[in-house]
Amino acid sequence: MKSSCGTRFTFLALYLFALQCVYAGSFHKDVNIHWGNGRGKIHDNEGKLLSLSLDKSSGSGFQSNQEFLYGKAEVQMKLVPGNSAGTVTTFYLKSHGATWDEVDFEFLGNISGHPYTLHTNVYTKGLGDKEQQFHLWFDPTAGFHTYCITWNPQRIIFTVDDIPIREFKNSESIGIHFPKSQPMRVYASLWEAEHWATRGGLEKTDWSKAPFTAYYRNYNVEGCVWANGKSSCPKKSHWFTKKLGKGGMNKVKWAQRKYMVYNYCTDKKRFPQGVPAVCT
Repeated sequence: MKSSCGTRFTFLALYLFALQCVYAGSFHKDVNIHWGNGRGKIHDNEGKLLSLSLDKSSGSGFQSNQEFLYGKAEVQMKLVPGNSAGTVTTFYLKSHGATWDEVDFEFLGNISGHPYTLHTNVYTKGLGDKEQQFHLWFDPTAGFHTYCITWNPQRIIFTVDDIPIREFKNSESIGIHFPKSQPMRVYASLWEAEHWATRGGLEKTDWSKAPFTAYYRNYNVEGCVWANGKSSCPKKSHWFTKKLGKGGMNKVKWAQRKYMVYNYCTDKKRFPQGVPAVCT
């Protein structure tokens, strides 16, 4: 028997491993639509397709039923088409507490004919300020595309359709905090942020276009499930030791050279005293 985590096991070993690893999932069993008052919907019996909607009264969102300390979370998304100004569609990891950790994919809507902005960020102990933004090389409203966060003890890798666009390394050796002690859930949401999301808030939401709807499918999380104050990681899983070789780093450079529209590491107005240490 071969598990979707890629390693052969006896029946007993597979049972024990299943306590640690989440398999290619179903929205019915793996997530909870925790806000939106009916604006989030699962569309099929197998739980493969879910939609989130936003109107002037409320947005919507879901969260994973389990928490993880390290993992690989991916989903396919089809974003709000047309005039989506002021809307934010997300897929991210987040812990709880006053000094939380968070890893973000946020898609900032725009007026018709203009590109979405993919906003990425990493929060460690409640501090963000690590934003990188991209315009994608395709129309994310025309079809489904795969977005993935790989989080292991050495790095966080953001990928779009299997192309790495960003790597955030563990730089604790130079005093940079890295998410490693707080378990996180997987979240997704569609909400209104017209005060900042589109051209810094210059373009407001056209509520005559509501409801706005985004679609999620093929949700899949492989990770170390946090339970009873501890987590035992499946170290033989590829994502747990994943790193970018020369080819992967060339893809990051390609994406950042051609499609990056903001990089906190080069924002001298914001950091006149010098770029943050993690950038070097």
